[in-house]
Amino acid sequence: MNIDRIGIAIILFVATGVAPVAAQPASPYAGQERNDISALAPQDVDALLAGQGMGFAKAAELNGYPGPLHVIELAGPLSLTPEQLGSSRKLMEGHRARARTLGAELVTAERALDRLFKERKASAASVSAASERVGAIQARLRAEHLNTHLAQTRLLSPEQVRRYAELRGYSDASSEGGGSHGHSKSTHHSTH
Repeated sequence: MNIDRIGIAIILFVATGVAPVAAQPASPYAGQERNDISALAPQDVDALLAGQGMGFAKAAELNGYPGPLHVIELAGPLSLTPEQLGSSRKLMEGHRARARTLGAELVTAERALDRLFKERKASAASVSAASERVGAIQARLRAEHLNTHLAQTRLLSPEQVRRYAELRGYSDASSEGGGSHGHSKSTHHSTH
């Protein structure tokens, strides 16, 4: 069958002087040109506006610093005290409000950057300024998520931090770096 295709291609080339062109695969970006903001999928916009994590806190989460959302979800297995649960909820509420505000700022900044290109107004200076604004907001948003994990960890005992890692399925939960991070017991039950 391949010989037939090769023969047909040769006949077409000889007859027309044009070699057949193989179909080009579509760009992985195909369809995204219809997004409201080219660089953000609609679900990413929704997540940013809702104050969701979007992986911003992975450096903390995967290195033994629990986040309040999952600590609250695991309150029973972690044996949280009523004080710890209340403090975790308060931490989560404040964090979510700050993350929503920063998420909205990031969406606005990404929209402004995108608009430079959609409206054909992009210049090196305008793109640099808009990109720096996006980057600065992303940095503040990531720091918000990471610092919330730091604050949550201070609310827990080393054993609760170890148990959290175990419950979340992290393989090194029992290792030396499993989450105590040098906290003294007196600081674990503070009400930050």
